[in-house]
Amino acid sequence: MPSNQDYYFMSTYGADDEDAEEHSGLSANTASSPRNYLHSPIAADGGLVGAHQAQPLRAAQQLSARRAATREENSRNEAIRSVLYDDPLYELEYEDDHDRSTFTSMSKPYARRSYVMDDGHQDQQQQDQQRIMEKLDDAHLDREHVSRPSRGPSMYQRMRLRDEGEDDGDTALGRASTLLRRQLSKQRSQAPDGALRRSLLGGDGYAGGYGDTGIPLQEMGRGMDRLADQHEPPGPADTGAEGGDIGALAQDAGIGAGGVGGGEFRTVHIGNQESNAQYKFKHNRVSTAKYNLMTFLPKFLFEQFSKYANLFFLFTGCIQQISGVSPTSRWTTIVPLAVVLAATAVKELAEDMKRHSSDADMNKSSARVLVGTSFEERAWRDVVVGDIVRVENKEAIPADIVLLSSSEPEGICYVETSNLDGETNLKVKQALPETAGLLTPADLCGLRGHLKTELPNDSLYTFEGTLVSEGGGLGFRECPLDPTQVLLRGAILRNTDWIYAVVVFTGHETKLMRNASATPIKRTDVEKTTNRQIIFLFGILILLSVLSALGSEILTSRNRSKLSYLYLPQGEGAKTFVKNILTFIILYNNLIPISLMVTMEVVKFQQAQLINADMDMYEESTNTPALARTSSLVEELGQIEYIFSDKTGTLTCNIMEFRQCSIGGVMYSDVVEAGKRARVVDGEVVGQYDFEQLKEHMAGGERSAILFEFFQLLATCHTVIPEHQESAPGGIEYQASSPDEGALVKGATLADFVFHTRKPRSITVRAVGIDREYEVLNINEFNSTRKRMSAVLRCADGSIKLYCKGADTVIFERLAEDASPFVQMTLRHLEEYATEGLRTLCIAMRDIGEDEYRRWAALHAKASTTLTNRQQELDRVAELIERDLVLLGATAIEDKLQDGVPQTIYTLAQAGIKIWVLTGDRQETAINIGYSCKLIQEDFSLIICNETTHWETKEFLQKKLDAIREGHGSNIDLESLALIIDGRSLDFALEKDVEVLFLELATLCKAVVCCRVSPLQKALVVKLVKRRRKAILLAIGDGANDVSMIQAAHVGVGISGQEGLQAARSADFAIAQFRYLRKLLLVHGAWSYHRLSKMILFSFYKNITLYITQFWYAIFNVFSGQTVYESWSITFYTVFFTVMPPFAIGVFDQFLNARSLDRYPEMYKMGQKGVFFNVRSFWGWAINAFYHSLILFFLGTAILYVDIERGGAVEGQWVYGVIVYTAVLVTVLLKAALITNMWTKWTVIAIPGSLVLWLVFLPVYAVVAPKLRTSTEYDGILGHIYPNPRFWLTIILLPVLCMVRDYGYKFLKRMYFTKPYHIVQEIQKFNIPDYRPRMERFKKAVHKARLLQRLRRTRGYAFSQTEGGQEKIIRAYDTTMQKPTGY
Repeated sequence: MPSNQDYYFMSTYGADDEDAEEHSGLSANTASSPRNYLHSPIAADGGLVGAHQAQPLRAAQQLSARRAATREENSRNEAIRSVLYDDPLYELEYEDDHDRSTFTSMSKPYARRSYVMDDGHQDQQQQDQQRIMEKLDDAHLDREHVSRPSRGPSMYQRMRLRDEGEDDGDTALGRASTLLRRQLSKQRSQAPDGALRRSLLGGDGYAGGYGDTGIPLQEMGRGMDRLADQHEPPGPADTGAEGGDIGALAQDAGIGAGGVGGGEFRTVHIGNQESNAQYKFKHNRVSTAKYNLMTFLPKFLFEQFSKYANLFFLFTGCIQQISGVSPTSRWTTIVPLAVVLAATAVKELAEDMKRHSSDADMNKSSARVLVGTSFEERAWRDVVVGDIVRVENKEAIPADIVLLSSSEPEGICYVETSNLDGETNLKVKQALPETAGLLTPADLCGLRGHLKTELPNDSLYTFEGTLVSEGGGLGFRECPLDPTQVLLRGAILRNTDWIYAVVVFTGHETKLMRNASATPIKRTDVEKTTNRQIIFLFGILILLSVLSALGSEILTSRNRSKLSYLYLPQGEGAKTFVKNILTFIILYNNLIPISLMVTMEVVKFQQAQLINADMDMYEESTNTPALARTSSLVEELGQIEYIFSDKTGTLTCNIMEFRQCSIGGVMYSDVVEAGKRARVVDGEVVGQYDFEQLKEHMAGGERSAILFEFFQLLATCHTVIPEHQESAPGGIEYQASSPDEGALVKGATLADFVFHTRKPRSITVRAVGIDREYEVLNINEFNSTRKRMSAVLRCADGSIKLYCKGADTVIFERLAEDASPFVQMTLRHLEEYATEGLRTLCIAMRDIGEDEYRRWAALHAKASTTLTNRQQELDRVAELIERDLVLLGATAIEDKLQDGVPQTIYTLAQAGIKIWVLTGDRQETAINIGYSCKLIQEDFSLIICNETTHWETKEFLQKKLDAIREGHGSNIDLESLALIIDGRSLDFALEKDVEVLFLELATLCKAVVCCRVSPLQKALVVKLVKRRRKAILLAIGDGANDVSMIQAAHVGVGISGQEGLQAARSADFAIAQFRYLRKLLLVHGAWSYHRLSKMILFSFYKNITLYITQFWYAIFNVFSGQTVYESWSITFYTVFFTVMPPFAIGVFDQFLNARSLDRYPEMYKMGQKGVFFNVRSFWGWAINAFYHSLILFFLGTAILYVDIERGGAVEGQWVYGVIVYTAVLVTVLLKAALITNMWTKWTVIAIPGSLVLWLVFLPVYAVVAPKLRTSTEYDGILGHIYPNPRFWLTIILLPVLCMVRDYGYKFLKRMYFTKPYHIVQEIQKFNIPDYRPRMERFKKAVHKARLLQRLRRTRGYAFSQTEGGQEKIIRAYDTTMQKPTGY
């Protein structure tokens, strides 16, 4: 039975004495040791209480071992440290290391006490206690690895500050300290029993496994998690009795309890579906559809009746059912409304079924689930929490899973997360050492236990949990989990044969889906404006109805004696007045066109079909057409002011290719244009050689040596791992966490330098057919500060060489004087590469002597074991050897842009659209792509925000904004500003008190690039602009990380790209390439907006023109409610006789053709300004309709005033009504003809055809309807219409008189108030050439001059290498060994 201290040591550190001895050396494999969490040390007698966050054991063990080594060698290395470690922090550390008296009781959490035991046992006890204290001291002193609150000083710093009198009550740690001290003090004062009081004061004995402060010596999380156990069924039984109270106090103070944060967790039983069933976890089916069986009807009706026209017609249809109120048939409104709703429902269902189909395809994707001792194929939808799954190379992750083991050494695997965060470099994940050996299904069957994990959340970069083993192959132990072991749904497994993992979150509980929002109901700006105009028209309708009802009351009361033949009841004035209002509402209700909504839906649907059928947006290589997944937003495409775009896979192809290189001042390229072929001028090589000529130069000649060194560097200076696969080009597939490194290694193969074997200490390269082995001595890794990486290698001949690659700015300043004669030539080549948008790196080397290397290696070993600022010290050591370099040349990698991206962005910018790039990629990469795609021009001034605190960010933004305001109108051009902001600064910029500053500064800039942003940040940026700017926003992306941004914008466009179809499935429109956005917006968007605007205005016009004549007629019939037109003719007016012109205008009309809209992108600005559809234009059309109704009614009445024919027959009301009705119809058809810009066969069918339809319909209806008793009003009227000359006079003269004003207004507007599109129409009609080709040539010359100015500063450097951790990975690989199959 171990002592209490031994138990605490084993349970806390997860290792015995042998483990401690094993990890006390400076081994590269220390990270594979078991790990657990450090428990919170508590000081007795009211001393300061410190609470740690979770800390892995491996780091703690390394720290203590390294500190032990440091103490032993401290005096011996004092001279070296005085030279190398000149940081004051080191002086503080070593001073405190020698002077233990400066430590408070906190650094020794278990006070020395007296025990009744034999001397040997007591000595052993004291040794164990001293060992614990030293390990805890080491953990406290290390400020780099011990987790601590995100703000405020570290625990060790707080301890020192407390001695100086600092009040720490304002921090979470301070609050915990105060609460715990008060609780312990209260317990001591109230304890009735002396023994209990002594135990609270630190009395004798270890009864119950308690330590000196009354805190149980227990495993991590026990007791602390007691409070959380109230929320979900517990895992293993808790130990200890008082830990729960302390845990609750810690939680109240704002500190997470145990290892699973905050006290709330979920328990997942591994491979045990029966036990997991009680928790009712979410299924793994996902849905991006708008409706389901239960929600369709309520959501559809809510959406439709949020349109005020439908609500109004529902009201009208209801009051028509009241007996004695309606002057028309009771079905003339409700039936058309039902037809409209049914047609809209069919359209919505058809569109949503596409989403359901896409979801079904994803949900039925295949996964392998462990059942018994073998894996079975299951659909993703059938994967449940707790299942053990097998995922193979290039497969998508089906759910959020915890990695158990993989085919790679030490449980390593690679995942591509561009779907999640937009980063192109692969991420490295690693299984726990305890589970990395589970390599077969039989091993997995022996796994017994459960996981305690955090609750589902939307944080992609955090995870807390514990694997609790309950026997089986792992025994009884707890192992902490962190993000290193978690693979998220949406990621893709790369460069790894297989992995085994446990499912922890499924379906809509996965982090990816938690970052997505439900498919929103989007309503367009045109639709909202239409709703507002309908409210105005409804107000006019109510006004007319009230006036008509008042007129009826007044005229009836005045003329009651003359109306004795009518039944006019006495004493019911109020009732009659209300009844009359309802009657007139029904009579005038078609002021609001009932067909408008269904016409809009059908027109939008047809416009969407035109988008789908556009062959100019069809990608032949992938057989992908453009797809309008919803037709409701087509007109929004013509009003976009801001575009929010992802970078990876949207602007770029996510493919890196080695294109060119400069070696010894000579350029080589994969493809050489005829005019750029190399030639010798005045003894210097001008132009480029191709790679075949490069091989010839390497075979012999004066350049062979430098060429050999150059490609030897590319093949050896990297952290790439080769994997032999027959299907891969050359039989080798390179596992590279950085796409740049992979491209460089593949580029070396073009010169017959094939890297094919990696071992922990060496690599083998087949150089020009000969295998050469290189010992990898050291790797100085890349980071964003160094902007370079280097490798120290021992070559086959025993020489030691340093190979270095990085940005030109950092390489050139480390070159030896006069050692590289072709520096200037290389600079010119770099500038030329950058003008082509290529990513450049400089290549350099130096030879190192044995003595120099031995001295430097000692310094490197010292820096690698230091506990404070280790990375900074490693950087300093690297500086000592990365000097006096010899320049070999430069490389040029193409981060391949999608075709046409620069031209598309440039054209969209001309159209007045501001483009913001929101990417998860690095800042340098994003800026480089910004220049390449013309988002950022060469003359732009960059405002770069990389602040680390809230106040610094706010101050920075305020300072820049003030500078712009002060300089506005002088030397600052707002068209040449670009804002660059990283994700950390963006977090602060999106806070309430800073967001206005950020938005104002960003909207003043021509371009905005947000780097290293999460999917949630993308959505928040879009929502911020949407909330604070009255502008239409479009978001475009291709990955699952873009879904939330796409759904947040007014219009979402998905790219069907290499990252899958998640974005395309969730978007409103899907296209295959970014360049198609140009035609989608500038052509289809402009057309849709113009067509729909004109169609809506014409629909209002035609109805107002007809139904205001009803009001004029009411004046002459004592406001009796009598209609001048037959009721079904009124309905057919909207449904048949005037329905085709709006369709023809809405679907086929073009105010400019596609070529003109693309050639003159400035025309797009009319949509942004709402030129064609606004309140002014609506009331202009409405007033024009009133004017036309006046002419048609009163002049028509004058012509038809004498209705007695020669034979003495009276024409009557219905003849009069038919003639006026026909005149109105001819007028609105002439108006449709006047506003039509382009006549097609469909226009001819729609406009003249509608008149022909009426003239044919009238005689048929006049004969058939009376016989069917459907309508008797037209019985016998035909003989009084067609032979009547006044009929023909009226329907010809009155429409012409109406159109005279309209034609004159159109003439004046075009001739004297010319709009830009009028000019383009003239250019288009007469095919007039413009001056722009000459201007384009001039702009290109200016562009090149500015480009060279910019390149002298940056020269196109970009490198997306993962920072840190790569050397550890390559030391674990031996590609000569057979990988496990997993079976």
